[in-house]
Amino acid sequence: MENKASRWLLVFAALSGAVTVALGAFAAHGLKAQLPPYLLGVFETGVQYQAWHTLAIIGCAILARILPSKGVSYAALFFVAGIILFSGSLYALALTGIKWFGPITPMGGVCFIIGWVALAVAAWRSA
Repeated sequence: MENKASRWLLVFAALSGAVTVALGAFAAHGLKAQLPPYLLGVFETGVQYQAWHTLAIIGCAILARILPSKGVSYAALFFVAGIILFSGSLYALALTGIKWFGPITPMGGVCFIIGWVALAVAAWRSA
């Protein structure tokens, strides 16, 4: 991965981290009285997965500078897609109640899994 791509991943991760904190605060203070407990839990799950995978993207961006690998690049891109699909669909479901967003969530989960497997393969091949 080029330094430029790594830089863009770090920018995305930093912005995602800021959004994660804002959404977590929004859930704790703004949504608690507005949403039923189930939908609040759905929203909070989206925040948690976004937070963990934001950290994973930071790790990939740093690792890519040390150990350039297509596998690390693919992992980061799948983590980005997972945040958008998984967390994004959970936010939309919780805020709108539209159940149509529910089937999108597993696609994001699959992206997360593929990202972790791609990272494992990249680590294995580098040894």
